[in-house]
Amino acid sequence: MEGMETLPRTAWEPITPRGVATFARASVGRLWIVQSVVAVLVAGAIVWLLFDGGCSTVEKAIRNLPVTGEIRSGRLNWPEEPPRLLAEGRFLAFSVDLERAGDIRSPAHLQVEFGRDGLLFRSLFGYYDVRYPAGWVLAMNRTELEAWWGAWMPWLLVLAALGVIAGLMLMWMLLATLYAGPVWLMAFYANRNLDLMGSWKLCGAAMLPGAVLMAGAILFYDLAVLDLVMLMVVMGGHLLVGWVYLPVSLWFLPTDPETAAHRKNPFAPSPAE
Repeated sequence: MEGMETLPRTAWEPITPRGVATFARASVGRLWIVQSVVAVLVAGAIVWLLFDGGCSTVEKAIRNLPVTGEIRSGRLNWPEEPPRLLAEGRFLAFSVDLERAGDIRSPAHLQVEFGRDGLLFRSLFGYYDVRYPAGWVLAMNRTELEAWWGAWMPWLLVLAALGVIAGLMLMWMLLATLYAGPVWLMAFYANRNLDLMGSWKLCGAAMLPGAVLMAGAILFYDLAVLDLVMLMVVMGGHLLVGWVYLPVSLWFLPTDPETAAHRKNPFAPSPAE
């Protein structure tokens, strides 16, 4: 198998096992730059999904709110009693059902239902009930929420992007630290030239192909190419891609002649014998 002598001098792409192997000799700064680019790519896909699949539904729901209404002392003060669908999209839906009669069921992947005492989240995976905060006063009317949403919506998307980037960078660092020792042992027994720090960088780079796959799956979900179940499968299993890349990338590293010379079979006779 080709060694690192035939690899590019500069690590720049973490998509192929050969490209991942080059990061074992790259600087930590180079790894962080490439990780940041991939994290921005994933964050961009998630923010686009929130904007395209969620923000328009939220705006429509706000426009369908009454002029008066609020959540005070843990209860929703709503001027209209009958259950009502506020807005519905493929990804998100909002409804009001004060008595939880269950008359409104949306085919959206996530339905947020406002009851008299709390929120009910319905999805393919079940439902979750959240009580309104007892000590808070929250607007539940078109007049106040239109102004609030118009001012804060861009900043909420920015905060979501920053949270995704920071979370991915932290997760990759922790996983690389967890995997570095076992991968270094694999490289030692495979007679590959890899120290512990190089193993850490290799592990950090091996996480990136799965992240690129996840970003693509999010975009395909927004385009209705993938359904929610397939999206969850890809997002839950994208770490498995790194497990495949790690052992394959090791074979693109150069062999270690000194290690091979010192690794002798204790049961084999010496030349003198």
